[in-house]
Amino acid sequence: MMKKILKNSSAKGWLYLLPALLFLGIFMVYPLIDVFIYSFEEGYNSASQTYFGVGSYNYSYVLHDPYFLQAVNNTFLLVIITVPLSTGIALLISVGLNSIKPLRNLFQTVYFLPYVTNTLAVGLVFMILFKKTAYSDGFINLIINWFGGASVDFIEGPYWAKMFVLCFYTIWVVMPFKILILTSALASVNQEYYNAAKVDGTSKARTFIRITLPMISPMIFYLVITGFIGAFKAYSDVVALFGTNLNAAEMNTIVGYVYDMLYGDSGGYPSYAAAAAIILFAIVLTITCINLLISKKNVHY
Repeated sequence: MMKKILKNSSAKGWLYLLPALLFLGIFMVYPLIDVFIYSFEEGYNSASQTYFGVGSYNYSYVLHDPYFLQAVNNTFLLVIITVPLSTGIALLISVGLNSIKPLRNLFQTVYFLPYVTNTLAVGLVFMILFKKTAYSDGFINLIINWFGGASVDFIEGPYWAKMFVLCFYTIWVVMPFKILILTSALASVNQEYYNAAKVDGTSKARTFIRITLPMISPMIFYLVITGFIGAFKAYSDVVALFGTNLNAAEMNTIVGYVYDMLYGDSGGYPSYAAAAAIILFAIVLTITCINLLISKKNVHY
């Protein structure tokens, strides 16, 4: 019987996929369905596994919770600012690295080093650079003072200053991976296209727009999609910068809100956490679908 199955190429393929499908089903599909069910169970108690009603109250509560709305605002700002900027800057650096022949591998390694560094450790370093203390205003404020500017409390000060630090940190953390991917994509472009452009006397700017960008567009699209998903899941970076009481700092994210509903000072409400998680899932899914529709016209495979 097994021999007959293995002779069938389609059945053989499904057999190879079976371990991965089981893993996805147990650890991804089932929990997602479970969370979806919890999100409609009002007053769910994880200890007794009981609830007193079924309905949409959990969603109504979350969508009217000022802490959740603040978290949504922070998350969207983080996404809108960091994803385009990090992708654009990474593209510029990758183009520069691709045109440098000597020491190219060294520069690529230097740019990639932050990616293998613990994000919490990097966040603490950023906090030290920006945080004002009783003895110093921080290294960044020293630079600002040197140019004649006034000191700014980037960690406990105005909202715009804290958001600037978070965006700057997020861009710095995701940059190495994007540079690695784009540098590899640029290196894989067929040189015959560039040679033909030189013969025709095409300018470098036009060559970049008409040849380079279309050829690496699948990689750019991949980075944009993963960038959106990663930015929407931001939490540990924010904790490293502003501590665990993110609601007081007005710097909470959607994932942070879900964690707080489960384990934080206001925790013990798994139904609210499940509703917030499903809302996040819906937001990410919607944006991903929009990107997929846009990619049909702008991505060249």
